[in-house]
Amino acid sequence: MKQTRRLWTQTVLGAAAAMALTGAAWAQGQPVKIGLLATLEGPFAAGGADGMRGAELAVKQRGGVVAGRKIEIIKASSDAKPDVAVNATRKLVEQDKVEIMVGPLSGGEGIAVKDYSKTQPNVTFINGSSGAQATTLVNPSPNFFRFNTEGAQWMFGLGQAAMDKGYKRVMVIAEDYAFPYSQVQGFMSEFCRLGGKVPLKAWVPLGGKDYSSVIARIPKDVDALLVVLGGADAVNFLNQYEAAGGDKPMMGGSITVSQDVLNYRGKRRDSLVGTMSAGPVADSFDGAEWKAFVADYQKTYPVSAGGFPSPSLFAYVYYVNMKAALDGLAAVNGDLSGGQAKYREALSKMVLKTPTGDVRLDANRQAIGTTFVTEVVKDAQGNLFNKVHRKVDNVDQMLGMKKEEFQMGTRDAPACP
Repeated sequence: MKQTRRLWTQTVLGAAAAMALTGAAWAQGQPVKIGLLATLEGPFAAGGADGMRGAELAVKQRGGVVAGRKIEIIKASSDAKPDVAVNATRKLVEQDKVEIMVGPLSGGEGIAVKDYSKTQPNVTFINGSSGAQATTLVNPSPNFFRFNTEGAQWMFGLGQAAMDKGYKRVMVIAEDYAFPYSQVQGFMSEFCRLGGKVPLKAWVPLGGKDYSSVIARIPKDVDALLVVLGGADAVNFLNQYEAAGGDKPMMGGSITVSQDVLNYRGKRRDSLVGTMSAGPVADSFDGAEWKAFVADYQKTYPVSAGGFPSPSLFAYVYYVNMKAALDGLAAVNGDLSGGQAKYREALSKMVLKTPTGDVRLDANRQAIGTTFVTEVVKDAQGNLFNKVHRKVDNVDQMLGMKKEEFQMGTRDAPACP
């Protein structure tokens, strides 16, 4: 009886050991499923498509394999609405069983996906291009990482540039959701401190078509407009403003001067020439790594195949976040075991090499990185692009302010009427 029990025990232990070895081999050899979410419908559809290109380029540069594991991308689409983004993410995580999630694109979507990530502790979430401050500043999630700087960080330096141009009174026209709140805060925090005034903010719905009432409210005594509209919204406003005879100088939000807007084919697009802005990319940046990235993008996605003359903000930011996902995977040799603890530790400590410089994360897993102040100009071929005026490194989420001085952007704050 004892011998039988001993043989049974040895058999069970041997089988368990074999299963463990088989499981380890399976983990090393099986594909890694990565969910990829972007807005392919609605006002940001063109930017979302370019975001997908940027993420795919990061995978292509590694030959689609990391640490011997094939990268399997499963795509999903949203339309910039938070509930749609969460439903698409839920399908990728709970039905398609992705192990890493990259996305979403828009600010409100990012906050909603961050909140959902807390219900899925065994999946690592890495941002797409969402840039609302609250995603990482308010109730951050331990398994949500953002390797792109956010909307307020993107606008750092534009307040000083506005004052240098003589713009002392500025009206804000922006979409009414979390990301533009962040962009306006990033601009106004500096602009107001330097003595600038913002007598009026006009918040408009995302996906709006008629801007006539907003245009009619523009005060005669403002020096310039700060327009924080993206995609089709930016195009609609520009057409209507010029048709109405508008002649105020404009500054743009980061998404207002992205390549998806600069390359729309409307007859009014030249009105953007001279527009000052700021953001994480500048088409004319002469860094070697940036030039190599642009060349790779142009080769992979030529204009004839739907790409832009230069990668859009969305392409770049999705590229950076997907690159972080893959670099982290390489750092742990493809090991996502133990609730992905090693993987997340590697992401948290990573100094990510990007085409515009090094990125590191703060305690909330939020990027500290580079911002460019830019101006829209036209090249010899008639293409519009962003020319560098100033490069600022190591911009953190507090924008150089003390914590007690910092005020997160809302519809009403900050204010300097």
